[in-house]
Amino acid sequence: MEEQFVLRVPPSIAQQIERLLLTGNDNDHENNDSLDLLFSDDGRNGTFLIGNDCFPASLLDLPTITESYKTYDDNVLIKTADIAQMIVVREEGGADLPPDVVESRHGLTPPMRDARKRRFRREPDLNPELVQRVEKDLLNIMNGGTAGNFDILL
Repeated sequence: MEEQFVLRVPPSIAQQIERLLLTGNDNDHENNDSLDLLFSDDGRNGTFLIGNDCFPASLLDLPTITESYKTYDDNVLIKTADIAQMIVVREEGGADLPPDVVESRHGLTPPMRDARKRRFRREPDLNPELVQRVEKDLLNIMNGGTAGNFDILL
């Protein structure tokens, strides 16, 4: 399995990346076209470098796992990775502010908008004291004891 992630960039940066990939880098050191990605100590925020330009970047978790496939013969698909993270590159001084959360609220496509809220079951509201009491009673029963605080109704 390969390690993969989604790189989401603004259109202007995408054009620079496309131009860089099309022209290639034929060991021409005079040409300062290179790609690099540097992260800070927190591992979530960093800098995306393309040539001499720097752009802020953030690593976000996707709300769902996305599978990636490739083919060698246009017939058989081979799963190559489970993609669970996305790197979002923003323009310097743009309207996009760095996210305060570590998870992307929306997925990769418009139907996945608010996916966590709309498609997944909410966590139940449980009283922590009740959970601890039930856990203690279950451990007592498993060890041959009896549960405490119970009523027998006839």
